[in-house]
Amino acid sequence: MSKEEEEREKVTAAAAAASEVVVVNGGGGEEEGEGVRALHARVEAEWGPVMQSACQTAAARALWGRAVRDPAAGVLAGGRFLAALRERMRRDEEDGAREVHGVMIAVRTLWFDARVEAAVASLGGAAQVVLLGAGMDARAYRLSCLKECTVFELDFPELLEMKTDLLHEAMSSANNQKLTMMAKSLTRVPADIRDGDWITKLQSYGYVPERNTIWVLEGILYYLHHVHAMQVLETIVACRTSVHTVLLADFMNKNAVSLSRAMYHFYHDSPDLLLPSIGFSQVTLSQIGDPQAHFGLLSHPQNLFDKLRRLPRSVETNPEDGTPCCRLYLVEASAFPDDQITKQGI
Repeated sequence: MSKEEEEREKVTAAAAAASEVVVVNGGGGEEEGEGVRALHARVEAEWGPVMQSACQTAAARALWGRAVRDPAAGVLAGGRFLAALRERMRRDEEDGAREVHGVMIAVRTLWFDARVEAAVASLGGAAQVVLLGAGMDARAYRLSCLKECTVFELDFPELLEMKTDLLHEAMSSANNQKLTMMAKSLTRVPADIRDGDWITKLQSYGYVPERNTIWVLEGILYYLHHVHAMQVLETIVACRTSVHTVLLADFMNKNAVSLSRAMYHFYHDSPDLLLPSIGFSQVTLSQIGDPQAHFGLLSHPQNLFDKLRRLPRSVETNPEDGTPCCRLYLVEASAFPDDQITKQGI
């Protein structure tokens, strides 16, 4: 057995072992076991801000649990990230803030959930679902629409190993409830999407290019440099040669990326124009606060998301207060074999 085959067998076995149980602890994390705390101590000591952002996302999902209902989010987030976000949310509510911290991630998560469910239904219920930069995502454990789907989670090897270890450690705690994995199967693929061979590695773990596929890129593209983000998108659209391909992704505009130049790199002010130019079709773009990206969570009548989306996308500065218009676009696109034929014939 080759080294790669041994690695694939190890990761697949770990995912299968974790498929029986995920953790429910009220999203709070206060009663996490010693093993889980020790693992999160490693996250805090060894991981940089980009990888730690996976735990921060899980924290937002846990503390907005009444809407997101992610049973594994609490243990995957860890106590420190949960406590920090909870304190910020408490201050927001006391101050009567127009937005409470974490609400954008909650809305974004629900939008992706809804679009995954719709895409699975449109493909007849059985499809491949590939989560690129999966982080601490737990959709395979909580979305019943995936019951006939083959799910792949692709991310850094050390992140996927930590995720598997956290779930294993949590299994031994008597404080946590149990839930069977919803997806038909789950395979974790250790790979870096900045490397040109990630698609080859995905295939070596069981991804079949000839099957209809839903690609989920939640909170990942803007962490990549332009060349890598475009390579990822072009690789995905190239898979349309014989099957229906669905892309679900979020894009930052230029102003949003400027919020943290150290972490964010790729942006596009018009992803609904970019994607058709490389072979996608039927592109639908939403912003936080739109009817399909609201979910009743933006209750303040003067919330910034509603005010922002009412401004034309070409407006870069809010005329009311002079602040930059930082936008997050939620985008769904499709690609079909006929699209390639049409493009070649033009």
